[in-house]
Parts: sequence; C-alpha cells; structure tokens
Amino acid sequence: MPINASGAPARAESVRPDGAGHAFSRAVSDGAAHPLCNERQNQQLFNYEKRVKDAFDNIVPVLRQISALQHEGNFEERAQELARKQLGFELPCQILADAWVNQLDMRGLYAWCMFETYRRFSDDFFTRQDIDTDEDFQSFLLRCGFHTMDVSPCADGRLAHVISYVLRLPYREVRRKSYAGAMFDIEDSLEKWIETEFFRYREGRPDTADKPTRYLKAVVYHFSSGDPEHEGCAAHGSDTRRASEAGRKSLYAFQQAVENSFCCGASIDLLLIGLDTDTDSIRIHVADENGKIDIDTFVDTGKVYAATSGMNADQAMVTVEKTVRAASSGATPGMIDLVCRLVTNNISQLEYVRRNYRGAYPDIGHAERFIGVGIGFEEIQIRNLTYFTYMNTVEEGAADLDVGIKIFTGLNVAHGLPVPVVIRFDYHGHVPGARERAATSCRRVAEALEARYEELVKKGLFHTLQAIRDCAAGERIEVLGSSVYAQSSVGAH
Repeated sequence: MPINASGAPARAESVRPDGAGHAFSRAVSDGAAHPLCNERQNQQLFNYEKRVKDAFDNIVPVLRQISALQHEGNFEERAQELARKQLGFELPCQILADAWVNQLDMRGLYAWCMFETYRRFSDDFFTRQDIDTDEDFQSFLLRCGFHTMDVSPCADGRLAHVISYVLRLPYREVRRKSYAGAMFDIEDSLEKWIETEFFRYREGRPDTADKPTRYLKAVVYHFSSGDPEHEGCAAHGSDTRRASEAGRKSLYAFQQAVENSFCCGASIDLLLIGLDTDTDSIRIHVADENGKIDIDTFVDTGKVYAATSGMNADQAMVTVEKTVRAASSGATPGMIDLVCRLVTNNISQLEYVRRNYRGAYPDIGHAERFIGVGIGFEEIQIRNLTYFTYMNTVEEGAADLDVGIKIFTGLNVAHGLPVPVVIRFDYHGHVPGARERAATSCRRVAEALEARYEELVKKGLFHTLQAIRDCAAGERIEVLGSSVYAQSSVGAH
C-alpha cells in the first residue's frame, strides 16, 4: 500500500505531473501576498482544514501501532490508552476483547475510527463555528438583485469546499446540493424555487414578492489543468467541454421548467462556473441579455490573479471590474457586482493554494475519506474529505453511488480497507414525527446499501454509520448506530 510520510495511506490516486499545464502555478512567485487577499481569513481556513484532515489521516498510523500490540500482554488496556491519547476517543471494547480468538478486526476498527472522527468533527463544526460567516452577504445579494443563490456543484470531493473556500461565501446563506457531473435534479430545484417564492409571499423572507429580485441558479463543473484527460469529471469522461455543456443544459432545463410551470417572466438568472480542481482557479460564464451562456467566454481568475498581483488594491479592483465587464456582455449591474465579488473572493483562495500548496494541490486526484449519503452534511466544507450522494432512496441515487464506490475501490478496497459510508438525514424538529421519519429513512437506506453492495459487506469491506440531525434547532448530529458495532455506547449521544 502506498504510504505518505506519516505512515498513512497515500490518499491521492495520482500526483500532479511536473510542469503539466498549471498556468496559474507558473505565473506566480513566492513574493508578497496578492493585494486583494484576505490573509487573516486564509490563516483561519488553513488551520481549520489542517486540524480536520490531520484527525482523519492520523487513524491509519495509530491503527498500525495497535495492530503491532495485539499479541502482547495487557493488549486491550494499551490499545485503549493509545487511542485515547492519539485519537481522542476509545475503541469498541468487544472488538479488542475478541482479538485473542481471531486476528484483530482491523477493517472494523478502521471504519469505527472514521465514523467517530466524523462525529467529533461534525460536533465541533456546529458548536465552535470555525468558519467565518459573511454577515453582509444576504444584503449584498439583495442589492445585486437576487434573493436566493442556489449552487449545484459536482459530487466529487474535490469540490466539497466550493462554497466556504473557493467562492468564500457564507454556507448558511447559499443553498448547496451536489450531484455527479453537476447534473442536478430539476424537480428538486423547482420545489426549492416554489418554496422560496412562497416564503417571499407569506413572510417577506428574504424580501417581499413585489421586489424585482431574482432567483440565481449556479452550476459548478470541474476540470484538471494538470492532467485534463484523466483527472477531470468522471461523469463526463474527463472531457471539460462535455462537463460545461452538460451544466449549461441543466441550467436551461431548470429555467424552462419554471417558466413552463408558472409564467414566461419567472424570475430566474443563471450562472455557470468551472473549477480547476488542481489550483482552485475558476472560470465564470455569465449569461448575456438573452439568458444565453457562451461556453467559450468566461472570466479566468487565474489570469486575473497573475495580471493584478503587482498592483495596489485599488488598481487591482479596477482591473477586476474591467475584466468582468468585458466577459459579461448584456449582464445587469447587479450581476457584474456579484461576479466581481466572486473573482475577488477567489483571488484569496488562489493565494491560499499558492502559500500552502505551492500553487497546485499535491492530490489532484480523488482522496476522499468517506462517502456521505442522504440529506444534510452542511458541515462538509473541506476539499477531498467526502464524496456526496444526496438522496431519499438508494434507487434514485444509484448512479451517483456507483461512482462513489468506484472511487473508493481504488482508494480503499484495493488496499484492503473498507468503504466508510455515513448515512445522514436532517429533519425539522418542529414538524410532528419528523425525527422518526428521518430515523426510518436511515435504516431503509442502510439496508438497501448493504443489499446493493453485498459482496463488499461479506468481506468486511463496507461499513455504515447512521445519523440524524435536527437542523431547525441547530443541533449536533445524533448517532443511531453503526454496522461495526451497533450496541456499543462509545461515541453515542
């Protein structure tokens, strides 16, 4: 098994080829920070990312040490002491106690540790609030002429940080729902549009229905500048043009669905964004006055970064606005302002990648730690941590699930490690029976998953954690059980 310097498995499927296409990386130097960079926020986000990923990546080195102790005296006590000290939690007593009969169940321990680390990370997110929130964003969005921003990125884990890091937007104020290939569910988005308009009519939230604001739907496709033929979007065969055209097609279909269902003047605006998952630079395609998106016309933030890096802040902002206007023919002043803000925000992220990863991530391929299935996961704001599959039933999410299993076959199964799957359903606690229905959904999906991937289950290569959360009350997650050791009280709430 490939390992890194810490003794943990090498998470990436590939490393970036030397000098292979990273224009942004080549364009920058090791000099001063970009004049538009938010350095304080960058340090805060890096500390958060490092703390979370270190917790997950420390699991294998610790389990290696525990495995080496299994035939020594006082094994259980020594293993628990090591786990408490280095992982911050205890291991299931029964798995350790059974080690003298058969070999220690390392696959079970690995899955347990992944799940317990996820629980602790999730709890910290909802109690510590380590990620900055932009208190001004909602009012800014309204000033730009939009009452809602609804973003559908690809489910690939390399886009999981697109809201809080790449675009630097407050996760509470932006709807995010991920789909393989960014080919989002049209009906689901239509229901969200209806719900949004209903709140505007009934409660004046976020503004009243008589205000001329619009619903902004965005799609984020992705590509790889370092290895475009292999590390692009798997759902589109690593073909960047296919990925962008599929995103545009989905946007048009959503707009048409709203107009066909309600009226021709329904308030929908579209935005197409391409993300280079190697560098976090983005391409922003702005619709023209007729609502049409040109795949070949976009603002390239990597080029903007390079062109403005030697300027002062005022000069850089003037250049950003000129560049956005040149690529946004027919766009409203509000859309121009929003895109300028996205470009400026992304410049901080490019500086983040330059400072911390020398301009391009070392793991340009997949390196996710677990699969997230169900409804929820707003705490997942970190790159290459989770592969998402949003669903109510396994049948409706089968295609996305199979992509995730294929990814983890290379990452984990090929090295004898199980696929860890967190099944999570959020609910609104003020709705009668909501908790019970969420718990039922967890159990139903867990059973369906185990049936679908029966061969992996039989070999101990597929484990699930079931969790629910009252999102209306801002609660931490509630763990219902785990396929590793459902009766254990360790880590339960």
